[in-house]
Amino acid sequence: MNVLNFVSAFFSDSAHWHGYDGIPQRLLEHLQYSLLALALAAAIGLPVGLLTGHTGRGGNALAFIATAARALPSFGLLVLIVIVMGFGLLPVMIPLVVLAVPPILVTTYEAVRSVDPSPVDAARGMGMHESRILFQVELPVALPLILSGLRSAAIQIVSTATIAAYVSLGGLGRYIVDGLYQRNYEKVVGGATLVAVLALVTLAVFWAAGRLAVSPGVRRR
Repeated sequence: MNVLNFVSAFFSDSAHWHGYDGIPQRLLEHLQYSLLALALAAAIGLPVGLLTGHTGRGGNALAFIATAARALPSFGLLVLIVIVMGFGLLPVMIPLVVLAVPPILVTTYEAVRSVDPSPVDAARGMGMHESRILFQVELPVALPLILSGLRSAAIQIVSTATIAAYVSLGGLGRYIVDGLYQRNYEKVVGGATLVAVLALVTLAVFWAAGRLAVSPGVRRR
């Protein structure tokens, strides 16, 4: 059987559409892992990136941290954490957050630093507080690039959250892991297809978010 036949057989099997191992349930689990990891990464990366970008301090340290974090293999980190902490959701969240923080952190920093200094200087000359300058002057202009960092992090999380299945959790990775163990390549290909489709949907969601959140004047720049 070729790949298209595997995909067709997987999605046409009614057994894959209901129950604890059905596509809706596994998709929901995968989304829960992904959204939680993205929220945690954004809670870390956005404030630090905004603050350091606004002040212009810590750029070299951010670059070092981002490079070091990107060099860590997610699966290897997962295995190490499981050995130390045991099974559970937390050992899965840690490598996903470590994976997602660098693109959010670095892109947010660069987005704020790339804002034209003229309106920033004008706002300071008018006596505007630094926090208002950041959120009312710099952030609206930096938003497109910040969203691109969040988008990159989200796609990486969606693609990598399959590792949850290796520590007995759910998600779409369950099809891949179980399929390899059972030599059921229909299930492997079906799971991989679902992950790829979810990544494309994530792209579409962030494109739509950019259209809604970014002002037309900034989008045309």
